[in-house]
Amino acid sequence: MLVKSSVGKNQKRLQKMKSSEWIGQTIASICWITSVFVYANWGIGDWLQLFAASSWLFSNIAAILSLR
Repeated sequence: MLVKSSVGKNQKRLQKMKSSEWIGQTIASICWITSVFVYANWGIGDWLQLFAASSWLFSNIAAILSLR
């Protein structure tokens, strides 16, 4: 029973990860993180942008992991 439940969770996670909303948000957050390193001025605004983009990415990952 536990194996079947685990397989169902993994299928839900894969479906969510294949959704255009999840893919779009994840790509956008990764691009945002990358842009902070490309410009690399490292003022307070850059740190805040890095924190915001990282939070967005972690939120997307947490949404996948919290699926039941």
